[in-house]
Amino acid sequence: MATIGTLKTLLDWAKEIDPDGSTSVVAELLSQSNGLVRTMMLQEGNLPTGHRITQRTGLPTSYWRLMNQGTPSSKATTAQVDEQVGTLTSRSEIDRKIVDLNGNTSQYRLSQASAHMESMNQEMAGTVLYGTASNPEEFVGLAPRYSSLSGAIASNVLSAGGTTNLTSIYLVGWGDNTIYGIFPKGSSAGLVHENLGLIDAFDASNNRFRAYADSFEWDCGIAVEDWRYGVRICNIDTVALAAQTGTQAATATTAIMKAMSRAIDRMQSTAGVDPRFYVNRTVASYLRIAALDKSSAAVTIEPSITQFGKTIFETKFLGVPVEIEDQLTNAETQVV
Repeated sequence: MATIGTLKTLLDWAKEIDPDGSTSVVAELLSQSNGLVRTMMLQEGNLPTGHRITQRTGLPTSYWRLMNQGTPSSKATTAQVDEQVGTLTSRSEIDRKIVDLNGNTSQYRLSQASAHMESMNQEMAGTVLYGTASNPEEFVGLAPRYSSLSGAIASNVLSAGGTTNLTSIYLVGWGDNTIYGIFPKGSSAGLVHENLGLIDAFDASNNRFRAYADSFEWDCGIAVEDWRYGVRICNIDTVALAAQTGTQAATATTAIMKAMSRAIDRMQSTAGVDPRFYVNRTVASYLRIAALDKSSAAVTIEPSITQFGKTIFETKFLGVPVEIEDQLTNAETQVV
């Protein structure tokens, strides 16, 4: 079981809540192919629609004193924030004749549902990264929170200096009181699968046909309780990174590795959290190439056993796992 403090991954929550039911099957389908969804640590919210957190906004005052001199009382200042979850849905309708011809109804329906799971998987990961308050049906993701090189949390937003063809790297320290995913209070890890059985479905001409139907819902969000445990390396020029000749590629890769080193130091602490870098395939490829250069000892490739029993070769930077996240685009807007 993958845990950190009281947190667990989506698959582990589902197995614990519903060890013999369909929820854990759906969670496994959702978790297998996406680095962010697979490794994001989740906490059950304290609200039916999300999670209320208390953020410390100021420290109490400390005083020097002389003998026979009193000390004024002081206290930390806090603010309450409600982090919301969003409801992601998908619906599967398969012609009864197609299912019956297959001969194994349950297995065939499950195989067809995997496409819906992959779609939901990608949409959820994209929202964890880019969800905005301007879309009220979503929740607010990481990019809008770490979106400026100036302001209150600018120390944890590092620019790689690019202006076009841009992507980002995120370093997240998943932990109980730091950054974590959330699902509604009292739910089965936020997952609901309904077997709707045989229904009257409709084709493009609005004509009925009999079909097997399944409905999937996923209630999830993200809570940033302590912003110091998230770091964004933005403005990474992927064209420069992918250059095949001259010094451009080497310079870009070295700059990113330096920024990743700085990101680890910008995180408040790596103790008691599960730190992970999230990169897209372009960045991941060139980090692996750097790992092949024996002089680049900071980047390593190590064998690892996943929760599905599969051996993979995991890229690490200074001991921190590097996860591939395909929803990190190469067309981000420049952060200024």
